[in-house]
Amino acid sequence: MAPNILSGKRVAILATDGVEQIELIEPRKALDAAGALTKVVSLKSGTIQGMNHDKPGEKITVDTVLDSTTADEYDALLLPGGVANPDKLRTVPAAVDFVRAFFEAGKPVAAICHGPWLLIEADVVTGRNVTSWPSLHTDLENAGATWTDSEVVTDHGLVTSRKPDDIPAFNKKMIEEFAEGFHEAQRASVHAGAAS
Repeated sequence: MAPNILSGKRVAILATDGVEQIELIEPRKALDAAGALTKVVSLKSGTIQGMNHDKPGEKITVDTVLDSTTADEYDALLLPGGVANPDKLRTVPAAVDFVRAFFEAGKPVAAICHGPWLLIEADVVTGRNVTSWPSLHTDLENAGATWTDSEVVTDHGLVTSRKPDDIPAFNKKMIEEFAEGFHEAQRASVHAGAAS
């Protein structure tokens, strides 16, 4: 893959306390290495608490507070997992609206592990092929998605993976989709969800 394939692309990484740190740090390294400009967007300024499964990990610096930015400022979105992180974010209307705005604009989105919980809340998975941490599969199917137990699933600009072991495959597909940019089918999925 070309080293600067994402040169000039701006990627938002939406996360809060409880994020599975490897699912933020490793994909971010891959994006940065591909030339993207990445920003951690969170609910508060300062730092957020990363986790190594159920143990506290590193503090991760927040670049931008959600209230002071919009999806218009970015070309793509990364949603890392961890249990507490997306569970908290999906209760915050501004975070859900931020995620939905990427789909409405046809921008690519990558979500790993428990990250797809936010996709359910944003009502953007109807008719989509996805994967996730296994415990989310019923939630995703109830929301209208087709769930597969695969290391990575790509569906018209949406990339999903199950767990930290899948990160190499996730990163590869994420960079491919982010490089492609706009996906009309990504926008169509939002309207399909709204109509159902």
